[in-house]
Amino acid sequence: MSLRVGDPAEIGGYPLEARLGSGGMGTVFLARTSSGRPVAIKLIHQQFAADDEFRIRFRQEVAAARRVSGAFTAAVVDAAPEADQPWMATTYIEGQTLAQHITAQGPLDGAELRRLAIGLAEALRDIHRVGVVHRDLKPSNVVLSPEGPRVIDFGISRAADQQTLTMTGRVIGTPPFMSPEQLQAPRGVGPRSDVFSLGTLLVYAATGHGPFDADSPYLTAYQVVHEEPSLDAVPVALRAVVEPCLDKEPGGRPSADELLVLLRDLPADLGGTVTGGAGAGRTRDMITQPHLATRATPATAPDGPDTGTGTGASIGRRLRHRWRPVLAAAVAVVAIGGGVAVLRPDGNGGSGDGDKGSSPAAPAAALPAGFAPWRKSVPGGREDIPDELRCVAHGDSVFCGGGGVVATRIKVLDGSRMWTADSPGVPVQGMHLVGATDDTVIGYRFAAEDAPGNPPDEIVALDADDGRELWSAPSGARSTAVTGRTRDALVADSTVVSVDASDSRFEARDAHSGEITWRTPFPAGRQCAPVAAGARLLAMCATDAEVEDLAVRHPTLYPVDRASGALGRPVAVNGPAVPMGVAGGRLVLLLEHLEGPAGTGYDGVARVDVSSRKVSYSLLDKTYDGTPGMAGGTVYVSGRTGLVTALDPVTGREKWSRQTAVEGASGPAQGLGAVMFSSSTGRVVALSPRDGKLLWTTDPQVDGFTGEEGASPRVTVAGRAVVVAAAKNTLFAFDGRKPPKPR
Repeated sequence: MSLRVGDPAEIGGYPLEARLGSGGMGTVFLARTSSGRPVAIKLIHQQFAADDEFRIRFRQEVAAARRVSGAFTAAVVDAAPEADQPWMATTYIEGQTLAQHITAQGPLDGAELRRLAIGLAEALRDIHRVGVVHRDLKPSNVVLSPEGPRVIDFGISRAADQQTLTMTGRVIGTPPFMSPEQLQAPRGVGPRSDVFSLGTLLVYAATGHGPFDADSPYLTAYQVVHEEPSLDAVPVALRAVVEPCLDKEPGGRPSADELLVLLRDLPADLGGTVTGGAGAGRTRDMITQPHLATRATPATAPDGPDTGTGTGASIGRRLRHRWRPVLAAAVAVVAIGGGVAVLRPDGNGGSGDGDKGSSPAAPAAALPAGFAPWRKSVPGGREDIPDELRCVAHGDSVFCGGGGVVATRIKVLDGSRMWTADSPGVPVQGMHLVGATDDTVIGYRFAAEDAPGNPPDEIVALDADDGRELWSAPSGARSTAVTGRTRDALVADSTVVSVDASDSRFEARDAHSGEITWRTPFPAGRQCAPVAAGARLLAMCATDAEVEDLAVRHPTLYPVDRASGALGRPVAVNGPAVPMGVAGGRLVLLLEHLEGPAGTGYDGVARVDVSSRKVSYSLLDKTYDGTPGMAGGTVYVSGRTGLVTALDPVTGREKWSRQTAVEGASGPAQGLGAVMFSSSTGRVVALSPRDGKLLWTTDPQVDGFTGEEGASPRVTVAGRAVVVAAAKNTLFAFDGRKPPKPR
């Protein structure tokens, strides 16, 4: 992935060439030494630099990685743990992670499985011989390089002869691959804890799922500590080796040296897995961040946000640095909150108050006759765009766009495609479908990187029945810096409102014919974007200087007459403010907490009465970091680790908070008496809007990076059908009254 605006040009004297990915703790870049040798540099996020405990952990990571650098790990090239923004450079290892490989190609068997087992046991032997315990051995920390498996990411490891951190009692790790003692007494784990983790990892490699596989991390942890592992699908010869590794007591497990002896005695052909079928390669929702020294493969590596509001819909001032005009069509990013913005007379704007769904005409809560759960992939998307489609329901279909597709029409009944229109260029990752009317679908088409003259991005109207192009118009992009949304067009009844190619005025067109109904220049010296506020149309504007400096702290809202485009009297807002939706007839905005130029979360809420031009403010109980969204008159923030918090938009008070198993959940979608969140793996959790009670959850469907922030809603409710968009242009649907039970 190319570098982004705001990324450093070099770190520690190493010129940067590309961004490999970003996760909860840092961003990983590809760089080269002066001799041309490729290295991977992990740059720790700025907000952790002042955390003394984190600095201690990072120093331990560097020290541990240096001690174990060898044939089965990524060698440390350089590091600066005491720098203002700490970093570490290691050898760049090319290859997929084990999680990516199994999801793409299914479980391993035969000689391939045996080689993996022996290679990992040798890696553990070498790690333990220098007195280090890894403590986070899992599929996303194993890279399958051409030379064999490599163990990476020593972020929570420690030297066995060191004291563990005593200022915290937090359990750090990934429950499906943690040992019982790591869950119960994390300070006291030793080398046999890694052996237990290796046992779980080998089960995963052979079957596609771990030996402890509950629908929440808490249930999984309980199984690890108290229940016997599920090994029925493991080849018999390997099972005899794995079973002692999974002994509840460390003393009952073999050492890494003893394990090597057992593995080398295994037959060359271990046989395949007992179970198979479509679910055999599914992985748990456990990839929480891209890891150091791992090549970001096109199908799964995230080009997502490095600062918190990156992957998904329409909210997030922390995206704005990416929207310089010159990069607008070439950078794959996502926005948060509500990528499909639709104004309707009922007052439900798709950018926020989504209690009635995001479709222009949500169908009744019924299923099509003959409906059965389905799963489909939409071809035509670019393989180098890692994120996925977003959809809007309309009649008997869902219209979806994103991931290299301008739009496609999918039957809710069986997932069959009626038509698809591709985008030749580099699309905005995640959501670039604008919306739909009774007869028209609106999306974006992006110029190919090598297109002559690099033509501007275009808004495209397609006939809803057959997908033929009706009209197209060049589109601007600079105004997206005002709201933080990736794209700023919206549908108002049968009208499309957008920003012209010169970023100087609004244009309104008849959605089907493309005929311009009005044009309205921006106020002098300002950049603007259209905002849906229930049945109202607003212009959110900021000065040219603020947009240019990427510091929009004093936005202004103007009412827009939907018939003529005339702007009303302005309403000033103390920002930075992010539009969420409508509650009680007022536009709700979240106020972002800044530390220097960087946003670190949300600490307030503003409510704007456009008619009276009054703005009221409320402080939140604390700063909430994560993906914001609004549904049913409630503001939700879903964090990287699966914590969902519901906030009252009037008082700013916390209604409830619920820990879920969906890490990096998208923005909320409400319907069928539930509010639903999903990650890029397709795992869905449904909570009660009233008290956050868990109603149901599903298994992941594909391999995807989780732990992200900023993703727009991936769930679309079409009557009783729940349609979910996941990574790799995957769509699946099920009866919302009878959701699939986790396995």
